[in-house]
Amino acid sequence: QVEVVESGGGLVQPGGTLRLSCKASGLISPYYGMGWYRQFPGNQRAMVAEIKADGATNYADAVKGRFTISRLNAYATGYLQMNALKEEDTAVYYCYYKGSRTFWGKGTLVTVSS
Repeated sequence: QVEVVESGGGLVQPGGTLRLSCKASGLISPYYGMGWYRQFPGNQRAMVAEIKADGATNYADAVKGRFTISRLNAYATGYLQMNALKEEDTAVYYCYYKGSRTFWGKGTLVTVSS
């Protein structure tokens, strides 16, 4: 089993920055991917950013140029640096760890509001 815990969410003004963290613990594979999804009220989760096991990254069009995903391999920790935040980025952000199986965190709320 793998436990995934997100942190770093909160309230920020439009144009501000936040950095989300994602820590995986348990039976961690040395070769894994991580990623972030977000869920708006009443909607399904949508991919925000991902970093694959080989280090390749992928971003949703809505966040390209503003968000950056990174990972500390040895610590099974991932980050989502969010800059130039907009009100429409308000959502619950979920992290996943993908080894032989995929495990999800419980989410962290990001609210962008003045």
